[in-house]
Amino acid sequence: MLTVKNIHQYYGGSHILRDVSFEAKLGKVTVLLGRNGVGKTTLLKSLMGLVPIKSGSIELEGRPIHKATPYERARAGIGFVPQGREIFARLTVEENLRMGLAYKSGGTPIPAELYELFPVLKQMINRRGGDLSGGQQQQLAIARALAPKPRLLILDEPTEGIQPSIIKDIGRVIRMLADRGDMAIVLCEQYYDFAQELADDYLVMERGEIIARGLGKDMEAQGVRQLVAI
Repeated sequence: MLTVKNIHQYYGGSHILRDVSFEAKLGKVTVLLGRNGVGKTTLLKSLMGLVPIKSGSIELEGRPIHKATPYERARAGIGFVPQGREIFARLTVEENLRMGLAYKSGGTPIPAELYELFPVLKQMINRRGGDLSGGQQQQLAIARALAPKPRLLILDEPTEGIQPSIIKDIGRVIRMLADRGDMAIVLCEQYYDFAQELADDYLVMERGEIIARGLGKDMEAQGVRQLVAI
């Protein structure tokens, strides 16, 4: 689904991403791990086109997208849930979900499945996004990204500042989406146990490079917890 080859990215004179290559497969959760400041969020923003890469290539279903704008990548089938959620606080839950359908025709309905995945959103459909709890806002951000039915879902630290009960709900949804087999998921996560539970494949970054990779089931045996410990 997603193929990243030898990408480099710089901020000023700083070399932020160094020859990064990996694949994210259909029906799999690819987990991206690493300490703070190693380039994880920059990598995700590069995949979405929010940060331009200096060299290398990014392909979605075999088509090069590294020169495409963020909105072109969204139309191509990428859904992005940024760190910090970035929902529209003054818009209602329903209006936030409609923003996820912004490039669709005006009559496109909000998929009913979103309310099945996150029942609390149905209950709060007319409430402003800013009035939701942090966990509810995160569910809204994920639902907004899912609204146009992406082929690739990118999540940047979805458990940050979230209560344990909602973390479990989010993990259940991510696993279910992957198991359907029609979507690839890239999950950047600091919460190691959550990441290990969901990972089909893992990547570990350090200083802008991928220093370890493998199958999720092998993470403990390969000492990944020690690699990302602060």
